[in-house]
Amino acid sequence: MKKTTEQDAIEDHRPANTTMPRRHLLNGGTALGAALLLSRTAQAQHQHHAPAAPSPAPGPAQQAQAQQRPAPRPQHDHSAMGLDPGPVVEPLPAAMDRPLVEPEMRRSVDGVLQTTLSCRYAYKNIGGQRLYMRSYEGAPYGPTLRMKPGETLKVRLTNEFPPNRDPMPANMAIPHQFNNTNFHFHGAHCSPSGIADNVMRSMVPGKKYDIEITLPKDHTRGTYWYHPHHHGGADVQMASGMSGAIIVEGDFADVPEIAAARERVMLMSQVVFDAFGMIEDFSTLFPETATRFLAINGQRRPTIEMRPGEVQRWRLVGSQYQDDMFLELEKHDLNVIAYDGIALRNMQSLKTLLFAPGQRADILVQAGAPGTYEFRALPYDQGHPSPVGPLARVVVSGDPMPMKLPVALPKPPLDDIKDAELTGGRTVVLSATGPEADAAGHWREFGFLIDGKSFDPNRIDQRVKLGAVEEWTIINTHEHDDHVFHIHTNPFQVTQINGVPQKDPLWRDSVIVERKGGSVVFRSRFLDYTGVFMLHCHMMNHEEMGMMQTVEVYKD
Repeated sequence: MKKTTEQDAIEDHRPANTTMPRRHLLNGGTALGAALLLSRTAQAQHQHHAPAAPSPAPGPAQQAQAQQRPAPRPQHDHSAMGLDPGPVVEPLPAAMDRPLVEPEMRRSVDGVLQTTLSCRYAYKNIGGQRLYMRSYEGAPYGPTLRMKPGETLKVRLTNEFPPNRDPMPANMAIPHQFNNTNFHFHGAHCSPSGIADNVMRSMVPGKKYDIEITLPKDHTRGTYWYHPHHHGGADVQMASGMSGAIIVEGDFADVPEIAAARERVMLMSQVVFDAFGMIEDFSTLFPETATRFLAINGQRRPTIEMRPGEVQRWRLVGSQYQDDMFLELEKHDLNVIAYDGIALRNMQSLKTLLFAPGQRADILVQAGAPGTYEFRALPYDQGHPSPVGPLARVVVSGDPMPMKLPVALPKPPLDDIKDAELTGGRTVVLSATGPEADAAGHWREFGFLIDGKSFDPNRIDQRVKLGAVEEWTIINTHEHDDHVFHIHTNPFQVTQINGVPQKDPLWRDSVIVERKGGSVVFRSRFLDYTGVFMLHCHMMNHEEMGMMQTVEVYKD
């Protein structure tokens, strides 16, 4: 990202960046046909393929058919490209209705959560499809990390991806170099500098890097997550399943009804891939019909078992790469107790929940009568249709387990921001350019802008003095799409949506801003940390194509 010489972050504990050529594997923008997949029966001969058009999201009939047939085996040899082919196994049949499997859990010890993360290609069997994608630890999703306020997360990250095959482009809004990575602790109030939550770091293939993030002792407790944030390739990596939950422990510990509930960590995702079961071209992600199906924790329609009357706490993580999900659990309420890692003042009992990329929602589900109930995404118009379909089946059976929902929640962790506290304000405008027939255009015809400018990592867009308390107005002038505004380091309190004052202003770090002049007004305290961090649209296609700005918090 920044133009400095390559340093090994393990040795000198400084962000590692590069001027060496960095090329992306099979980037469709740099002659996809020149970097080819070899046939298993003729490995010495290169074959040239054009990218296949992404399939539309399957309808019910197609989904039913998919359950009856095995996925085609990829007819190419990844080892010929310098990639670890993994075990040679036949693809699974359409694996649905199996018990929900949660990611591996890693906990802090004596105030430190010390762990490793490897970034590498791996085979993933998801919903009967045998995919070959980038991953953390070779798993469908990264491990869940559990720590407490005041503790330190130490990660030794190894980038085992092959070298990039494309040079750094002059236009940074063009997706590029998909095998560079870094690490973002999404939602954390922590330092954005050095080897902490610094998304300006460039972690190149073949090297190891240290990450060290210390949370303040008064950090909010709740559900957070981590994912890559290297501009150019973050979208591809996140769409591949590179994300994981972080639980900052201790919220609702004094509420017996919540403490007694079984926890479920659920990373929501849109599964997308090309004809080879990979993501090696940005055009695999950009069409509105790109998503093949939805999944939780890398499983297509898993089964969640409950007993009648049982209460479970579902920690939902919005790790989908692009689109909103309009969630419903058939014949059940979704009782929200926290958003974006911050506890609510009052529990919200909802029939449906609009859930955007980057957001988190902690919900209590109380099982009803014995039976099978669909947890699903309903149709929603975000300027284009969001993906729909089943997410899980909730099977209620067995002996009753009488449990209760909480009558009241404790005092929320953050105080409201009053008028007298404000020291200033500013307006940020989201917009886009594109062909008149918006849905029919190629991704290179579009531009996604903030304040009329595309992202430039060498430019500071917003300067805020440390200690400021500001009111920001976010306006979306884009005619075709909603956007999801997200800012790093400091959460914000939403006071108005589309000009309507909020009776119970919620604290968030990601919020939907509706198209055609929609607006959000929020207030935020810029306390504790100086440095450079990002604001951007968390619909990652839009971020990757320029809808991001730098924010510098400075001290006199």
